[in-house]
Amino acid sequence: MHIKYIPGLLTAGLIVGMAVKYLTGPSIQTFGTDFIPPAPLTTSVRISGTYAQGEDFSYIDREMNRFMRQWNLKGASVAVAREGQMVFAKGYGYADEEQEVEVEPYHLFRVASISKLITAAGIMKLVEAGRLSLDDKVFGPEGILSAAPYDSYRDRKVEEIKVLHLLNHSGGWTNRWGDPMFMPTVIARNTGKDLPISDEDIICFMLDKRLHFRPGTMSSYSNLGYAILGKIIETVSGDSYESYIKSEIFYPLGIFDATLGGSYEEDRKDLEVKYYEQENSLLISDFQGREGLVPRSYGGNDIQTLGAAGGWIASATDLMRFMLAIDGQPYPEDILSPESIEVMTTPVGRGYQPLGWRGVRRGERYRTGTLAGTSVLMVNRPGDISYVVLFNTSTWKGPMLANDIRIMMQRGISRTDNWPEYDLFDLAVLEN
Repeated sequence: MHIKYIPGLLTAGLIVGMAVKYLTGPSIQTFGTDFIPPAPLTTSVRISGTYAQGEDFSYIDREMNRFMRQWNLKGASVAVAREGQMVFAKGYGYADEEQEVEVEPYHLFRVASISKLITAAGIMKLVEAGRLSLDDKVFGPEGILSAAPYDSYRDRKVEEIKVLHLLNHSGGWTNRWGDPMFMPTVIARNTGKDLPISDEDIICFMLDKRLHFRPGTMSSYSNLGYAILGKIIETVSGDSYESYIKSEIFYPLGIFDATLGGSYEEDRKDLEVKYYEQENSLLISDFQGREGLVPRSYGGNDIQTLGAAGGWIASATDLMRFMLAIDGQPYPEDILSPESIEVMTTPVGRGYQPLGWRGVRRGERYRTGTLAGTSVLMVNRPGDISYVVLFNTSTWKGPMLANDIRIMMQRGISRTDNWPEYDLFDLAVLEN
């Protein structure tokens, strides 16, 4: 059952569309400079776990519950799609254990490095619009970021860095001396800046150092590269990074709940889960320089500054909608061209990473994400079964937990024989 075959819903959609057109069109925007129409309060279509009950999904339930007990994971959200249709969405455990709030599929989680896939899609949108080329230089007189403060650098090789190099982690930086996105105190001390430092401060600090290798000659995972891509999006689009991604990537897909997250527990958004770290986690200095030691998940890491590299929060169902819109399949319709999707999923050579994705192998694409209090995995198998798994707890395995998540999900999915014929997106729209 696809939404495009429901006449009644089409009619309702037409009426709503006309109303939105009226509310946002010139007829209502020209009442004079004193009249500012209120912003519409729009949310994503929120899918509950109601449709995920029953024996058909018992193997997935069994595997998830066992896995969460094994690793002491507080809460999780899972979405599964089959041939472009979302057929399973369910929450497990607690969004907030202390308040006994159970997870629903529409709860928001920090998605860590899944943010890189979102950023890469935003870059490809600019490429398709003819406003950017993957071969454009980033720094130097001919670079996108040619103006202050990025016009001062120590190593002339930075003038060789192209947009493509940032996307596939070949920009010239390694984490040999640590990841600069997680070293606020060190950078503040070395630059004479007060805490908190900004992403601009971090980029300038690294431009004052020599590159670790010539751009484009090898690949080394770099959060810094994606922070720079966020600045490129702002410079080229003339909009803030967050606003551009929302308007060009998320809103056209009906994703309205995804947003950049906050760093403290008091910054939690509506429907955002609470985050938990493994037992005996070390406390660190607050990124803003506040007194005392804090958990990395609440005050240790600067989520806003991570931004384009790791700052988004979203639900499993919204991430599934996003992933299905960049998979190159006819249904649902993609937001990127087949050419862009091919570029994103085809590494330029052996040892290089795809664009935004963490890896491509045996016909599947995957994207992992890990922060203190967050463990996530997205797997896309075009024309087959894809899934999104979000946990609000980190473990001592760190990024390596993704391998265990993959094995667990594959075991549950492979034993599930009866998949629904309906699409949960359609049912949720009708229900709402």
